[in-house]
Amino acid sequence: MEQLPGADAAFLAIETPEAPGHVGGLTLLDPTTSPDFSFDKLVATISERIHLAPRLTQTLREVPLGLDRPYLVDDPDFDVRNHIRRIGVSSPGGLRELAELASYLHARPLHRDRPLWELWFIEGVSDGRCALFMKSHHCLMDGTAGAGMGELICDLEPEPPAAFATAADEERDGQRNYSSLEIGLRAAVHLAQGPRKTLGFGAKLLRQTAGMLFNSSTEGAPPLPTSIPATSFNRDVGPRRAFAAASVALDDVKTVKNHYEVTVNDVVLAITGTAIRNYLLARNELPEESLVSIIAVSKRAEGDGALGNQVTTVPCVWASDEPDPVERLKKIHHNAAVSKEVCANYDAELLSGMGEAFPPVLTNLFMRNFAPSLAPAMTPGNVLVSNVRGTPVPLYVAGARIETMYPLSILMPSQGLNITVVSYMGKVDVGFIADPDLVEDIWELAEAVPRALAELVEAVEKELQAPRA
Repeated sequence: MEQLPGADAAFLAIETPEAPGHVGGLTLLDPTTSPDFSFDKLVATISERIHLAPRLTQTLREVPLGLDRPYLVDDPDFDVRNHIRRIGVSSPGGLRELAELASYLHARPLHRDRPLWELWFIEGVSDGRCALFMKSHHCLMDGTAGAGMGELICDLEPEPPAAFATAADEERDGQRNYSSLEIGLRAAVHLAQGPRKTLGFGAKLLRQTAGMLFNSSTEGAPPLPTSIPATSFNRDVGPRRAFAAASVALDDVKTVKNHYEVTVNDVVLAITGTAIRNYLLARNELPEESLVSIIAVSKRAEGDGALGNQVTTVPCVWASDEPDPVERLKKIHHNAAVSKEVCANYDAELLSGMGEAFPPVLTNLFMRNFAPSLAPAMTPGNVLVSNVRGTPVPLYVAGARIETMYPLSILMPSQGLNITVVSYMGKVDVGFIADPDLVEDIWELAEAVPRALAELVEAVEKELQAPRA
């Protein structure tokens, strides 16, 4: 039995019917690497290993009236077959058809009366392939933990050894269960500590606001939320979802990175920012002031694969007002460095602090009734961009080789577009998730990403071929 930490509990509390709090992934599989690959083999494989991720076999035990953070308890009726389903994709089973199916599945909220995840086995994919769509609540894990959990369930070879570690089971055996009386007493203690934690949380917010005001004159520093330009997708988010994806070569990303002495994340921000810039330009909607991206930054120590959320966010001026793609990349590199320095000193850890300071009932009440109107003045950017590092070696699930992993994330109030990136096997897979009532053609964004990278690669080649003075 485990009480959810502040950040994990906050992801539950901020969930609304229009903005479910789960993340997902669409994985394409090549079953030719395993002659006996089947739905039943997949179920058996996951059944053998589900103990490696204990949170996937636990259900919520919420505190009455939402007066304290909920607990995760072992589900006595857990059956992995209640979470794994099979479905067919419409013909011809290409990426667009898979994305349409993933959009529909991703829009459905998870049931809180069972462990907060589900897996869909998708048949009918083109070229004899199949696919998996998995979604889990963000309260269980962040992107880095999700990638690590995927590696536990996956293998480095089609036919791996049958032995698996049981450290997770031993760790869970050391946990104790709380009675209803103990839960009530713990809630009373936490409520009594609430005013102190609220004051501490408010002090951190004030310190961050003061820091942003102090640094606002610094070139490349993020502006205050009230100064961020609005776009057509920075409005109230509805319950529908649209998903699109693209892939680019990691070698091309590194070519640009090395030539201009920037980071991989800078290049990711540049090519996704170019896609959004061109999308808004085509509709005569590009603001004169630069858009601001919100970068998800992992706080995990190297090798830490524990489930849960250990992530903070950093706003970064996206340089969308710069027409030249190379200059835009250089400005992003500068702006990202400035933002990280500023936020290192004034990081309020909003979600974690909110989860610790306020009981879930108040947080959810705020999200349902006040967040839609206040979000534009509180949100530190236009689009959240997450970059999750995967593995450079091939992975297998139940013997089938994973070809591609496309990520899907959550939409926050006033943010009708989210971008998540995963690197795997020499590719960078980019997933766009949006409210289709706010982004009319999400594929226009996805298809612009390879063109944006090709533009930068071409600029590198021209500079390398140019005669030196």
